[in-house]
Amino acid sequence: MLLILRAIIVIVYSILVCIFGSIWCLFSPRNPRHVATFGHMLGRLSTVFGLKVELRKPAEAAHYGNAIYIANHQNNYDMITAAKIVQPTTVTVGKKSLLWIPFFGQLYWLTGNLLIDRDNRAKAHGTIGELVDQFNKKRISFWMFPEGTRSRGRGLLPFKTGAFHAAVAAGVPIIPIVVSNTHDKVKLNRWNNGLVIVEMLPPVDTTQFTTTSVRKLATHCRELMSAKLEELNAEVAEREKSGKL
Repeated sequence: MLLILRAIIVIVYSILVCIFGSIWCLFSPRNPRHVATFGHMLGRLSTVFGLKVELRKPAEAAHYGNAIYIANHQNNYDMITAAKIVQPTTVTVGKKSLLWIPFFGQLYWLTGNLLIDRDNRAKAHGTIGELVDQFNKKRISFWMFPEGTRSRGRGLLPFKTGAFHAAVAAGVPIIPIVVSNTHDKVKLNRWNNGLVIVEMLPPVDTTQFTTTSVRKLATHCRELMSAKLEELNAEVAEREKSGKL
């Protein structure tokens, strides 16, 4: 019964947000501020799924300039956990096929997110140049999942280097975001599904890395995120065990 109730609430709420959001965005289409606005609205569904999402970020995060945010990519629940910490003027980089998802695809494009054709290597590579060009023109940041695909309980997967090439070329920092484990955490017929911690780490200065050491930058960021992920998972397990949520 709880599963059915949740499904109805999630479907109705999501459709309403997408329709309202698409209409709203028509007045200022592809304004990067829209992504955070509607991302946070979808993030409210975490309560419907019985999740308590705790956000942690540096006090100065609101004053960060252009940057590339990277986050671990676990599953579809990222839309209600990681989405809650998206900063204003930050857009995501997603695959072109997202455009064809009813309601959501239209909102995704209208809010200003960047769509790429991952099956076309030439076009995907050209995206790096497009990111650099956007950084030079206006205040905007990009959110990317360097694993390239959902991990689905396989831990932190190897990182692709696209985000790091773009950051080095544009001379902007990398800001890692780590979400504690959500794999097999949500049981749709269980009211309370526990705690998820989303933490924004301090910016990583990319100016010390050259284009010949982009892989070193990627490895450094992955090590930071892997250590933080282990730390957060341990904290969540301890707090859930003690009931101190």
